[in-house]
Amino acid sequence: MAKIKLKSSEERLADLGRIVTRKLKASGRAQIVEQNNLALYCVQDFMSPTECEELMALIDKGRQPSGLLAKHPDPDFRTSDSCNLSPYDPLVEKIEGRICTLMGIDPRHGETLQGQVYEIGQQFKAHHDHFFKNSAYWEDMAKQGGQRSWTAMVYLNEPASGGETEFPIAGLTVTPRRAMLVLWNNMQADGTPNPATLHAGLPIHAGTKYIVTKWFREKFWI
Repeated sequence: MAKIKLKSSEERLADLGRIVTRKLKASGRAQIVEQNNLALYCVQDFMSPTECEELMALIDKGRQPSGLLAKHPDPDFRTSDSCNLSPYDPLVEKIEGRICTLMGIDPRHGETLQGQVYEIGQQFKAHHDHFFKNSAYWEDMAKQGGQRSWTAMVYLNEPASGGETEFPIAGLTVTPRRAMLVLWNNMQADGTPNPATLHAGLPIHAGTKYIVTKWFREKFWI
C-alpha cells in the first residue's frame, strides 16, 4: 500500500505563495513593486467611495484599543484602535469575497476582516505579520490554521499628513490612497518567513487613517 506523505508547513506555505502570485500576476489589475526580496501588489480603486465610507462607519461602531499577541515593553508600540468586523455583515462578506477571488484563495484560509483607526500621533511600530514559533502564543496559533501567509490591506481614506506604511528592510514606503488594496506574501518562496516584510504604520501628523486588513493562514482558519 502506497504511503501518503503529508506536506510540511513550509511546503503548504510555498504552495500558497505560488498560487496567489500566479493569480495576481494574471489578473491584469495588480501593479507589482519588487525591491530587496519584497514584492508588493497594489490594486487601485478596489472599493467604491461608498463602500469605504460604510466600512469606516462599521469600524467606528466597534473600535477599541488595539491589542498584541505578546506583551511588548514599549507602551507606544501599537497605539491604534481596531475591531473585528462581522463576517455576516453583507458588506463585509462582499469585500472578503472580492479579496479572495482576486487572490484565487479558498476563503476558509482567511481570518476575520479587521478594521483599524489611527488618530493623530498613533502608530504601529515595525513588526512582522507572520508568527514566531518560539513565542508563547504559537501553540494556540498552530491550532487555528497555523502560520500566516498573505496579508491583504485596504486604505479606506487618506490622512492629511503621515500614516504611510513603511517597509524599512526593503526600503519601500507606501502612501495611503483611498480604496487602494496592498498585498504581500509574508513568506519567502521556500515557505519560510521573509524578514523583508517587516513593516510599520507610521504616525499620523494630521487627520485620521482607516484601513481594513485580512490575513490568510497556511491551513483553514478556525
